[in-house]
Amino acid sequence: MLEFEDERFFQVYTKGVGPTGRLPLTEEMLRTWASGDLFGWTQNAGMGWDVNRLASRQILLLSTQGGIREPDGTPIALGYHTGHWELGLLTQAAAKTLRAEGAIPFAAYVSDPCDGRSQGTSAMFDSLPYRNDAALVMRRLIRSLPTREAVMGFATCDKGLPATMIALASFPNVPVILVPGGVTLPPEHGEDAGTVQTIGARFTHGEMTLEDAAEMGCRACATPGGGCQFLGTAATSQVVAEAMGLALPHSALAPSGQPIWEEIARQSAEAILHQMNTRITSQDILTDAAIHNAMVVHAAFGGSTNLLLHIPAIAHAAKRSVPSVKDWTHVNHDVPRLVSVLPNGPEYHPTVRVFLAGGVPEVMLQLRKDNLLDERVLTATGEPLHVVLDWWENSERRWQLRKRLVEQDGISPDRIIMDRMTAKQRGMTSTVTFPTGNLAPEGAVIKSTAIDPSVVDDDGVYRHTGPVKAYTSERAAIEAIKTGTIVAGDVLVLMGRGPSGTGMEETYQLTSALKHLSFGKQVCLITDARFSGVSTGACIGHVGPEALAGGPLGKLRDGDIVSVVIDTQNLVGTVDFVGEGECRFHADEGTAILAARPAHPGLKADPDLPDDTRLWAALQGISGGTWRGSVYDVDQIIEVLEAGKKALGL
Repeated sequence: MLEFEDERFFQVYTKGVGPTGRLPLTEEMLRTWASGDLFGWTQNAGMGWDVNRLASRQILLLSTQGGIREPDGTPIALGYHTGHWELGLLTQAAAKTLRAEGAIPFAAYVSDPCDGRSQGTSAMFDSLPYRNDAALVMRRLIRSLPTREAVMGFATCDKGLPATMIALASFPNVPVILVPGGVTLPPEHGEDAGTVQTIGARFTHGEMTLEDAAEMGCRACATPGGGCQFLGTAATSQVVAEAMGLALPHSALAPSGQPIWEEIARQSAEAILHQMNTRITSQDILTDAAIHNAMVVHAAFGGSTNLLLHIPAIAHAAKRSVPSVKDWTHVNHDVPRLVSVLPNGPEYHPTVRVFLAGGVPEVMLQLRKDNLLDERVLTATGEPLHVVLDWWENSERRWQLRKRLVEQDGISPDRIIMDRMTAKQRGMTSTVTFPTGNLAPEGAVIKSTAIDPSVVDDDGVYRHTGPVKAYTSERAAIEAIKTGTIVAGDVLVLMGRGPSGTGMEETYQLTSALKHLSFGKQVCLITDARFSGVSTGACIGHVGPEALAGGPLGKLRDGDIVSVVIDTQNLVGTVDFVGEGECRFHADEGTAILAARPAHPGLKADPDLPDDTRLWAALQGISGGTWRGSVYDVDQIIEVLEAGKKALGL
C-alpha cells in the first residue's frame, strides 16, 4: 500500500522560482507595520495574487460550505446537506465581483451539520451547542484576518445561519452583509423534505407502502442546493436575516443554483463595497428597532420557534436589548400571520412560491399598512427601510416575479401573502403562545397557529385533557408511536431532554410523525426539549424549568392526568397536572402533589451526552438559559466562577 510504482513520485524538488515582481512596500510601511501585516503580503503573493494589487481593500467571505464538487456539480465528496452544497457558487460570484471592483476577497469556511440528518440520533446532542461553537470559531477567523475591512457571510441552514448572524453581529465597527443560501425545489411529483421525514412512522402504521417510501425518500430534494422547502428554522432564519437588514431586500428563499440566486450574491458584493465607502457598519444596521422588526416579520410569516433562541442570541452579540417573553407575547398579540406556506397552511405552498410572491418585502408592505414596522432602520443597501419598500412596491422585479408565479404554477401571489383581513377570513391566527401552569412555572412555547383547526373549538381555544404516557428518551417515545402504544387522547410527555439532558435536542421525529399519522392531531406532546421549525400540532416545548433542573415535568408518571388549554386568539394558555387515575383536583393541589413527589425514576442525563455539550449546558445556564437565547454571557460566567473559587477556597 505504501510503495510507489510510478517514477514521477520520486521526482521531489526542493526549491521553487517564486512569484515575480516586488511587493509595493514603502519605507513607512517597513518602519510602522506589524511583521504579520508585512508577511501577509508575502503570503498573498505566494498564493498567486497580483503583487501590483496587494494594497487593495480586503474583504473576508465567510461560508458554511460543505462537500467537494466537480465543476459540473458532480459529487466528489458529499456535504452534510443540500443547504451548504452549492454555497461555493455564491461565494465565487461575490468574489469575482469584488475582484473586478479592485478589492481583495479572502475566503474561509466553517461548515455546519444537518438537523434533518441528526433527527432521532445522538448527533442531535451537538445541534444547538454547535451554534455557539461555530459563532466562536467564526469570530476567531474574522479577528485572525486583521487587515480585512468588511465581512460577508454565506449560510443557509438551521444552525450555520444563526451562527453566522451572531458572528457578524459581534463586530459593531465592521461593514457586514449576509447572503442567504436560498431553498431547494420540491419535486414535480412527490413529497416535501419535511413530510418525507415521516416515512418510517407511516410505513409502520400501514399508511404507506415500502415502494412509496423508497420513491418519496429518493425524490424529496428535487434540486441539489438550498435549504428545505418549508418554513422551518433554515427558511425562517433567512427571513429574519433580511428583516433585520443584514441581508439584501428580497434575498431570502431564492431558488438555489438559479441565475437570480447568483445575482443576489453579486449585488451583495456591491452592497458591501457601498457600506465601506459610506462608512456604514453593523451597529448602524443592527439596532433595537431592527431586532423588533425581525420579531414582527417572524410573527407575520409564522416562523420557527427556534428563532426564539436565535434572535435573542443575535441581539446579545450586537449588545442590544435582548427580547423577553413579554416582548414576544406583545409582538404576537399585535401582528397577524399573513403567509400561507408549508408547514402551517392553510395552503401548503413551498418556500420558493413565497419568494416569487414577493418574500420579505411583500410581507413588509402589508405590515406597514398597520404601522407595525420601524421604517427608519437602515438596510444592507445603505438605504432606510421606507425607501426600500417604496422601491419594491413599484419595481419591475416585483411585478415580473409575481407574474411568473401565476404563469408557471397558476397560483395568485395574494393567496400566499395576504392582507390582514384576508388572513383572518381564512382562519389564520397569530404565531406563538407562551403557556404557563404547574408543569411549566417558568413558561413554555407552542406554535399555536399550527394546531390542526379540527381540534380547536369554535371559540378559538384548544382544550385537551388526557392520560400521561411518560418517556425519558426520544428513542422510547418514537417506538411508542410506531408500535401503537400512543393512541388518540394521550398526552405524550418527553422529559429530561432539555439543555442538561441532551443539549436541548430537537424532537421533529416525534412531532412530524404525529402530524402525518391519521390519529396524531388527537395527541398532545409536552417536552423540555425543542422542536424543528417544521413542527406543527399541539406540541408544547421549551418547558421550564427543565426536568433535570428540578422542573415539575420530571415528576409525572404514566396515568397522571394533564389538562392543556391554549387560546389561539388571545395567546394565553395553561399546562397543568390535574389528576391521578380517576381522581381529579385543582391545579393548585396538583402543584402541592408534584412538590412532594420524587423525580421520575428514569430521569437522568443521556448516557451519550458529550462533555462538550455538558460544558455548553452549564455555561448557557449560568448566562440566563434558553429564555435569553442560550448564549455565553462572559461577565456572568466569570463572576460565577470567581464566586465558586472563593467558596471552595481555590
